[in-house]
Amino acid sequence: METKAPVGAVESVATSLGGANTRRRRRNGSDPNLRYFLPKPGSSPAKPELGQEISSEGEALIEAFKSGQQFYTLTAWKAAPEVVGGGNPVILKQVVVQKSTQS
Repeated sequence: METKAPVGAVESVATSLGGANTRRRRRNGSDPNLRYFLPKPGSSPAKPELGQEISSEGEALIEAFKSGQQFYTLTAWKAAPEVVGGGNPVILKQVVVQKSTQS
């Protein structure tokens, strides 16, 4: 039996490598809250450490390809309370907006 998600629902797919569910993201790098990093020298996939920050997804792809390593994406979140319905508090996650470093 085939089921379809309602229009506008968040889609999840099983990854071919790990089988874990992940949300689909746009590949154009337009999310201003998403940051890109190459791994720190000496770090491993089992214990990743962030190294050089790269300005865009495209540049991160190129640098990772040239150096033969993976790259990491980072989004910072904060926990924020919200009172819903009958006054029951719920803790939600909210993205932390990056401040521009341009002068």
